[in-house]
Amino acid sequence: MMEISKDYNGKSEILKALAHPVRLCIVKGLIENQCNVTKMQECLNLPQSTISQHLGKLKAAGIIEGERNGLEICYKVINEDVRKIMKVLFE
Repeated sequence: MMEISKDYNGKSEILKALAHPVRLCIVKGLIENQCNVTKMQECLNLPQSTISQHLGKLKAAGIIEGERNGLEICYKVINEDVRKIMKVLFE
């Protein structure tokens, strides 16, 4: 049997992180327009704590990063594979 490489494990983790409707929505929104949690909250109509939990999972998977700007953090998608996946999903 073929041994599962680290590459497969990494890609699997990315897919797991994306496999939630709220996280898909967050990533799609961030690709279209970098923004902060407040803007996401207005858009998704969810509590800030819920959005922060989802952002944490996306960050842990290496999909997004946040850049502090004064009191707010602006998030952006940093993973090119994820950009490709989103393009295919939403074309």
